Amino acid sequence: MPRIASKKDWIFTTGPGGGDKPISGFGRGRERIAAAMALAFGAEMAPFTLRDLRRSAATGMAALGLAPHVVDRVLNHSSGKISGVAKIYNRFECLGERRAALEAWARHIESLIGPTPSNVVELPRRGEV
Repeated sequence: MPRIASKKDWIFTTGPGGGDKPISGFGRGRERIAAAMALAFGAEMAPFTLRDLRRSAATGMAALGLAPHVVDRVLNHSSGKISGVAKIYNRFECLGERRAALEAWARHIESLIGPTPSNVVELPRRGEV
């Protein structure tokens, strides 16, 4: 990542000072998600946090048979089945496996909600721009 003038070493930043503050507003994003879901289903949603979405994704990926250490890497955890000395020496990022896990989860979600809406734009992968 290119370095920007910042007092901190943040990757994602906001603010009028050219990136002088960490991103924020996650609560407002959660409120927008809850409002959209309530509108779609015609009823208020039970209270939830964004962490609940992570838990649901992890549980769902496990139910799809994805390896626990890959699910942990998707969540940016480092526990999984690799521990002790192996954890110190094994620095494999599992990028291909993480991509496959997220694609499997996306297919599962799409099977529950139907086809992708026409206003969704797929972003190009690195090197395809």
